[in-house]
Amino acid sequence: MSTSTAGTSAARIAAARIRYEVRSYFRAPDSVFFTFLFPVVMLALFSVAFASAAAIKAGPTSVDYATYYLPGLVATGILLSGVQALGVDIAGERSDGTLKRLGGTPLPVMSYFVGKIGMVLVTTLVQTAILLAVASLLFGVTLPTDPGRWGTFAGVFVLGIATSSVLGIAISALPREGRRATATIVPIVLVLQFVSGVYLPFMQLPTWLQDVASAFPLRWMASGMRSVFLPGTFEAGEPGGSWHLGLGALVLAGWLVLGLVACRLTFRWNREDG
Repeated sequence: MSTSTAGTSAARIAAARIRYEVRSYFRAPDSVFFTFLFPVVMLALFSVAFASAAAIKAGPTSVDYATYYLPGLVATGILLSGVQALGVDIAGERSDGTLKRLGGTPLPVMSYFVGKIGMVLVTTLVQTAILLAVASLLFGVTLPTDPGRWGTFAGVFVLGIATSSVLGIAISALPREGRRATATIVPIVLVLQFVSGVYLPFMQLPTWLQDVASAFPLRWMASGMRSVFLPGTFEAGEPGGSWHLGLGALVLAGWLVLGLVACRLTFRWNREDG
């Protein structure tokens, strides 16, 4: 078989795996609600609950609560689709023997991971599009028109998906049984949401908690998204008075490398294989 033919075959298999994973994802009601729709539901709840509250001000500029919460919820959607969805899904497949059966087939190992990461990319793109549409059309959020901001969005989005997907694969090794995966992984993701500036203003957290949160990816994905969707005056409300986009990219890249190493060391097709 020629190199081009082999490459075409591998691409076809990978595309088929992505389609399979996406269909499987949307056939699981818990994944659809607690991962795919969760950011949209939270945006609606916060927007309605604080509809009559005073706007949030930063210097001479103010925004409503829908605008304020949108960046953190976009970042949360990326984390949920990668870390939570993949972690729970792969742990379940390991527990019920799916991985063991796949390991005994001619399926290329890489196509399995391409299918999983492709599923995260597709579902997060659709989720984010719905979230932005709901924010804009239902709650009157003004989306940025500056191409530079959308360039920042693309960079944070792609790096966030890559990092979250790799960490999701790595964290799937934690649950000892598939039925315990949700109870093991969801609390970790939930705590990160509360300490990373998603639901609470980051600067209102104790300094030591800010330092702890700054060691994890969500804090930087959230601040990166705030730099896209919030007025520039809100930058003064960040630690050091800056979005620190370069530092955030380095932290995310660091977690991406650590996640790849963890995957290499811990991923097994089943619990008993060496």
